[in-house]
Amino acid sequence: MKHLVGFSRVFVGILFIISGFIKLNDPVGFSFKLEEYFSQGVLDLPFLMPYALAISIFVVISEVVLGVFLLLGYRKKFTIGSLLLMILFFTFLTFYSAYFNKVTDCGCFGDAIKLTPWESFIKDVVLLVLILILYFGQEYIKPLFSKKLRQIIALVSVVLCIIYGNYVLNHLPVIDFRPYKIGANIEDGMEFPEDAPKPIYEYSWKFNSKGEEIVIVTNGEYPDVDGEFIGVETEEIQKGYEPPIHDFTIEQEGEDFTAPLMQKDKLLIVVAYDLAKSEYEAYEKVKEVSDKALDNGYEVIGMSASNKEWTNRIIEEYQLGFEFYFTDETTLKTIVRSNPGLLILERGTITQKVHYNDIEDLKIE
Repeated sequence: MKHLVGFSRVFVGILFIISGFIKLNDPVGFSFKLEEYFSQGVLDLPFLMPYALAISIFVVISEVVLGVFLLLGYRKKFTIGSLLLMILFFTFLTFYSAYFNKVTDCGCFGDAIKLTPWESFIKDVVLLVLILILYFGQEYIKPLFSKKLRQIIALVSVVLCIIYGNYVLNHLPVIDFRPYKIGANIEDGMEFPEDAPKPIYEYSWKFNSKGEEIVIVTNGEYPDVDGEFIGVETEEIQKGYEPPIHDFTIEQEGEDFTAPLMQKDKLLIVVAYDLAKSEYEAYEKVKEVSDKALDNGYEVIGMSASNKEWTNRIIEEYQLGFEFYFTDETTLKTIVRSNPGLLILERGTITQKVHYNDIEDLKIE
């Protein structure tokens, strides 16, 4: 039991620190995932959506800090009790998502490691078992270091998490795990390799044969049956290859301008996923840098999921010298964790990306 508790302590502590830090690196992204959980059709808790970012920050800091506390053996009853409550909630959430197929990615490890709903649930069940071992074997958890040193390390971990979280909230994630990171080529990210696995479908064919309904399952071929065809149901039993970037389009009036824009030598993009929630004070700087870019031969566009009324309002109010194109909101949230945020592309390759607080760092050549 002693060795089992020791292993569980190290494994759970390190995993919570890693999982929490990955999400702490991108708390805005985790808040988008929480909004998805709170939305109608999932948990149906829309009153929590305005607090998604605050809840996100609290949860991710708690994960890191509790992981540190567990490794230190600091306040073990509080720490293990908190871990148990947290993993019980996560286990319920991932089971609900998997069983009802509500949220296809739990966001447990942010964009760094993608898990299917059932993989997430199994991971949480394993953690639940290990935390229960810790709960019933608390007497084997011996503190590290002296009491004063444990208190200092615990306090430092909390302070560092708060400082780091505040930094990434007001700038961009320090480590970018998304397919739109600096140096990535968008067109390359949308390509399908020649040997990419194809999806596999299962077809359930229904026939009326001699007054009896029968079902014949195939992988696509029409069965040779002596009977009257009633219908067919299709189920994807194995997913095919999905490119890292699979939902990127730049549209205007129903026309797709993605291909020609990705060939521009110098393209400045102003991304604002929702203009109704945008940081309006930033648009004075947006105008300044976009005007400078236009003077230096850049193509400048805006990308938003907002309607024409909002885009025209922003253009007129801030006298912007560029037009907005429509792009899916989820895609825009993935591209840059800032509303607005700015990118510079060279023939489809992202060379610069900044938060609205760092617009002055954008280099216009």
